[in-house]
Amino acid sequence: MSETPAVPTAALRARAEIDLGALRANVRTLRARAGSAAVMAVVKSDGYGHGAVPCARAALAAGASWLGTATAEEALALRAAGLPGRILCWLWVPGGPWRQAIEADIDVSLSGMWALREVVEAARSAGRPARVQLKADTGLGRNGCQPGEDWSELVGAALRAEAEGLVRVTGVWSHFACADEPGHPSIAAQLTRFREMLAYAEAQGVRPEVRHIANSPATLTVPDSHFDLVRTGIALYGVSPSPELGTPADFGLRPVMTLSASLALVKHTPAGHGVSYGHHYVTPGDTTLGLVPVGYADGIPRHASGTGPVLVGGKWRTIAGRVAMDQFVVDLGGDEPPVGSEAVLFGPGDRGEPTAEDWAQACGTIAYEIVTRIGTRVPRVYVNAPM
Repeated sequence: MSETPAVPTAALRARAEIDLGALRANVRTLRARAGSAAVMAVVKSDGYGHGAVPCARAALAAGASWLGTATAEEALALRAAGLPGRILCWLWVPGGPWRQAIEADIDVSLSGMWALREVVEAARSAGRPARVQLKADTGLGRNGCQPGEDWSELVGAALRAEAEGLVRVTGVWSHFACADEPGHPSIAAQLTRFREMLAYAEAQGVRPEVRHIANSPATLTVPDSHFDLVRTGIALYGVSPSPELGTPADFGLRPVMTLSASLALVKHTPAGHGVSYGHHYVTPGDTTLGLVPVGYADGIPRHASGTGPVLVGGKWRTIAGRVAMDQFVVDLGGDEPPVGSEAVLFGPGDRGEPTAEDWAQACGTIAYEIVTRIGTRVPRVYVNAPM
């Protein structure tokens, strides 16, 4: 076997290039789509794998008014990094850092009486009212308070706590189940239920600063759902929330992340050579193999074994054999790019490279998972940062 020479100045083992200029442009597009509603930039899960703090700063610079996270820890990290303005976090368990959130002026979501009781005690301890938003389960069946007696009890108790100066009810909100399927009957049903639960709360005396139910797909396709605020997550990062309806470009969005690696080895192999664990791929003839030094420890799905697309030397290649923990192989078909040459796993597609959606199709999942799972061993390299 023989090897090709190395490029004199090889790149990083791998890198996830994050185009903050594209993110700012996406925010502007989403603001235009939102009409009179404000835009929340959702930066949970480290900004869907893109880096929460840099992406939050870029989103605010482009006109987002709110930031959103799942956990309190994520929200507190934004405050610790100096991020200003309104932040909402919504995923709580008993014993959570309620007081820290109150003292950091973070809006917290309540879905049941246990959460209201805990936040009231934290507000007493902090000596200041908590900013709370009441979440309604309008049909998704996850977090959120059920309509009827449960909602009546939560609204009434929240208003009593507000009268005591322990909370300020700043929002009423919910979340769609099928907004990525325009025309699905659950969308109209959830909107109707949300309006009913909101009307009840307001009739009892709730005066929310914001009412919101629209996620990324609803922001783009269900204008009746915009109310005062839209919560944009995956669309912020230039990934289509509804690939069946359009590509990112169709929605005026641009993918923010480009994931690439440097070839660690290029070698000649004969016909019948097994590749990677289990020899699920065997070379059909004399060929060249390229070693891409990223694997499932870096967030590359093992389900991409034998299917994941990679651009090397201007051509699409497919992962040959199984994805391992730290590496995978592509069959270069006799081509001999130098060691250190770039292998682009996904990006905007401008150079003919695969996109996150191509990877999602190859793995039988959604592009949300593809970008979010890229691990911390892959450095984020930020370009086009705000001046």
